[in-house]
Amino acid sequence: MNHQRSVRISKYLARHLRHAPERIGIALDAQGWVPVTELIDAAARHGFAFSRAELESVVADNDKQRYTVENDRIRANQGHSVHVELGLPPAVPPGFLFHGTVARSVAAIREEGLRPMSRHAVHLSPDRETATRVGARRGKPVVLTVDAGAMHRAGHVFHRSANGVWLTAHVPPEFLRFPG
Repeated sequence: MNHQRSVRISKYLARHLRHAPERIGIALDAQGWVPVTELIDAAARHGFAFSRAELESVVADNDKQRYTVENDRIRANQGHSVHVELGLPPAVPPGFLFHGTVARSVAAIREEGLRPMSRHAVHLSPDRETATRVGARRGKPVVLTVDAGAMHRAGHVFHRSANGVWLTAHVPPEFLRFPG
């Protein structure tokens, strides 16, 4: 499978496993899972056919490990705008985590902190490089440092998704360090 096809399938999965499963007539269970055959059949019925081998290749080769296949079911690891309970246990974060954004968002973040916006949780990266790539998707990246250790000591709860993304409900501005 070529890279372009892989990207198209990955974006299709993101759209339907994270945001709009109803568009192709599938229903995620409470934890975000759907049977693999149900997903493949629904995609084919809606004009975007792909094989099980292609799906497995996208899941295995995705650089961000966005999806998990388990017990003949698939789900997105995080980033949902539809309600799901991923069932991730609380986890103790490292001392510092990072968040990539763009300059136009910094003023609001200084006032309100990081909010989940349309997602269920704020997404934080374990390293500056990943946060830089995340921020660069929307323009010139600005990387914020999150004092996750202090947040945790203050009672904020963190979860770590299957692909290493750290999730929390909100990052108040007092736990953020801005560049420059």
